[in-house]
Amino acid sequence: MTRFGDFDVLCRDTPSYTWCNLFYRQLLDRAPQVLTNASLPPASAGMGVNPICTIPRVGHNGSLGNIANIVVCALSMVFVAVLIWVTNKRKAAVGRIELRTFLSLYFLTLPLQLVTTGGIIEQGSTALVAITAVHAGTVAALFWSLLANGLVATQVVEDGTPSSLVPFYAIAIAFFAATTYISLDIALHITSVFGPSTPPQSIRSISLFVLTSIWPAVTVVVYFGLMAYIVLAVLNEVRPMWFYILSATLFVLSQLDYFLLSKVICKGSSSKVDGSFVATFLETAAVGVLYLAWKSITEESWDEDAYYPS
Repeated sequence: MTRFGDFDVLCRDTPSYTWCNLFYRQLLDRAPQVLTNASLPPASAGMGVNPICTIPRVGHNGSLGNIANIVVCALSMVFVAVLIWVTNKRKAAVGRIELRTFLSLYFLTLPLQLVTTGGIIEQGSTALVAITAVHAGTVAALFWSLLANGLVATQVVEDGTPSSLVPFYAIAIAFFAATTYISLDIALHITSVFGPSTPPQSIRSISLFVLTSIWPAVTVVVYFGLMAYIVLAVLNEVRPMWFYILSATLFVLSQLDYFLLSKVICKGSSSKVDGSFVATFLETAAVGVLYLAWKSITEESWDEDAYYPS
């Protein structure tokens, strides 16, 4: 029976599940006998641990790696860069600096995702482990920044001031550092605190599961609740709420695609693509709609009344 924090089912059934890179290295060092032909040899292995379906590494059996997701990540980087630029232009908008930080963190996850899920670097290599650990840390910090944007929108503290930005950045750095260290410890067994898994085939880590799965889900729910309160109760408007609903819907659909359809797409394409490119597209679309929601409740210039809920 799968226990809370076990990654074995996820790494077997979900193609391009990023954090499996960490457990692959753990098993390669500590229990290589657990790995089957689906994960061997490391030089050509795709993502996952004994996966049902996976995309081979670039250059093996004519594989282009996870080419569809590579392309979508690259296009998403351009789109998010434009969002950062237009956000920065809205000088008088409440939460401008905080939203810009959120968008910048999301931008950083895209090249990291391109490398960690692209089938470019050899499985089990220290380079792939290090980049995956940084990716995990960035994701944890990203979702803190989303929650912080919701808190800033309440104007409990004034946005863009040290009272807002110092805890904002300090907590983001703490999430990044903690998650990155835990990820490295899981893969490289620096200490015995976070690894290895017992039994090895369970590839288990409660801390990593909480930081990369539970924490993002909690922040999305709390953020949505905060913005619903601000838009409906404080601003007494309805139209902006539809943007938040659409953004949340796109995010949920991205996760459903990633965990439920990715294997189906992988098998249907004979291991050429999986559902990760659809999930990335939907996630980026959710971020774009989130920007539109923020834009709809803020003002652009100092000549107009800014949004300050009381």
